[in-house]
Amino acid sequence: MGSTADRASWWRTPDLPVRSWLPAYRRQRLQGDLLAGVVVTALVIPQALGYATIAGVPVQAGLYAVPVALLAYVVLGSSPQLNVGPVSTVSVVSGSVVAAQAGGDPERAIALTIGLALMSGAVLVIAGLLRTGWVAEFLSKPIVTGFVFGLAVVIIVGEIPRLLGLPGVEGPVLSRLIATVQALPGVHPLTVVLGVVSLAVLFVGGAVAKVVPWGLLLVVGSLVASQVLGFADRGVEVVGAVPAGPPVPGLPALTTADLAALAVPAIGLALVGLAESLSAARLFAASGGYRIDTDQEFVATGAANIASGLFGGLGVAGSLSKTAAVVRSGGTTQVTSVVAALVTLAILVLFAPTLSALPRAVLAAVVVHAVWGLIDVASLRRYAQVRRNDLVAALGALLGVVVFGTLPGLAIAVGLSLLGLVYRSSRVEVEQLGRLPGEKAAWGAVTRHRSHRMIEGLQILRLDASLFWVNAASVEEQVIAIVDADPTTRAVILDLEATDQLDSTSTDMLTKLLERLRRRDVDLYLVRVLYRARVVLERAGLREAIGDDHQWRTISEAVVRARHDHGLAKPGQPLPDDARPLAPQRRPTHGQDATPST
Repeated sequence: MGSTADRASWWRTPDLPVRSWLPAYRRQRLQGDLLAGVVVTALVIPQALGYATIAGVPVQAGLYAVPVALLAYVVLGSSPQLNVGPVSTVSVVSGSVVAAQAGGDPERAIALTIGLALMSGAVLVIAGLLRTGWVAEFLSKPIVTGFVFGLAVVIIVGEIPRLLGLPGVEGPVLSRLIATVQALPGVHPLTVVLGVVSLAVLFVGGAVAKVVPWGLLLVVGSLVASQVLGFADRGVEVVGAVPAGPPVPGLPALTTADLAALAVPAIGLALVGLAESLSAARLFAASGGYRIDTDQEFVATGAANIASGLFGGLGVAGSLSKTAAVVRSGGTTQVTSVVAALVTLAILVLFAPTLSALPRAVLAAVVVHAVWGLIDVASLRRYAQVRRNDLVAALGALLGVVVFGTLPGLAIAVGLSLLGLVYRSSRVEVEQLGRLPGEKAAWGAVTRHRSHRMIEGLQILRLDASLFWVNAASVEEQVIAIVDADPTTRAVILDLEATDQLDSTSTDMLTKLLERLRRRDVDLYLVRVLYRARVVLERAGLREAIGDDHQWRTISEAVVRARHDHGLAKPGQPLPDDARPLAPQRRPTHGQDATPST
């Protein structure tokens, strides 16, 4: 067992931010928070109903998720404005997993959805407690953009049959489109009218007056029209029975085999939800002038998912659109979420059964409108303009989702991130340096500035990226190629400032490089080695193999020493005071020490 201090470095005790912001709450903020809470509820209710249909569960599962998830985040979240609840990305991933395993059984679909929320929440909580917030940085923004774009396409294609009154179709996107086109002669006219009118209300109304809660007005208006005009009796598909009352806690009836089957999808669901949560939290933290704690966000989002699952809800995440509504309405603290939770709970208790007459076409329109903003063509254009590789990564993730499905698409997105990371890390360049004209101790790349003067008999080399196992062999071959191209080379001075740490592969390469250079009667000098790299060099025995007089703080000191060692020094030029051995005597307490210890 390690000491308490050792354990504290990899394990954290979750904070309770509510204990800080609630006692300091100012009454002047109450009016804005109350208004924002009511406004965001008007967005939450219709979207929660729509996202439940995406997830393949009854609409009440979306409503059940809202109040408990909001309250869990209020206690644990580090953002004062983030609104947590059902979101499109999490719902479609959850729905794709459940559809593959439920076999068309509605009760089993609910149990699997709840289990998925609980397990993904547990994954996030454990990840946050283990301080693995760095995982959130793994998926690049272009890949997330492409993945979400693909999800939006999948969702919209899946909702088209409901807008037309056609039976739902399973399978790949292209197969769904073909089947929908083939079934067009059987469309239900009244359902088509409802779908078109609903889309017009949401898109046109939103463009004309953004502050109006068009989604809520559409849901209420269609409910009234459905009951008065008897839409169900006229062949329009409606939601059906919705139980009254608040959600009741409980655990799903799942077998060990079910839990094993949900394990990997739960990790994927956690990753997708976290990507959306953190993007929203960071965006509004930057504009609001406050900071968020990534590890704490893991814990808070995970707790919100667990709370949702315990009360029969589906998976949740932070919502960009609803958080934006909070900010626009003047919400500044999590009191907004408390208000939204209480209003949603009141609607569940008082009005839930009335939702039974809600036409499915209206919900489909709500879903299409909600995810339409995820089709981010502008970002794809920007990636094409800034860096073509980013566009390729985004399109790869997009096509992965559309062609192969949600979870395979997520795997492709993660694979693209890995491939991009490895590719970029392997593309290290060994630059030849020369002295800047008129400067005594300034050095720059010769390839970009031919005026920089190289030192006769010396090759001063710098890596433009960190040295590690992926690019070690490439660095070795580049150094040897440079030396072999100049038979007058007597010494190599290798600048390792870009390398913050080494591994066994890179130290083995340096050992081999040292041997190959010595067979050519060429010396190796190391300069500007950071602390953690010095530790590994010491443990690998390279300090002794290279020699203390071949390890220096600056390029200029190494140049002077190498010129003296090989008879290249100017007459009367003094040696540096002494070598700077790389022995890691102590770890610096602030930042990275770029100067080897004496």
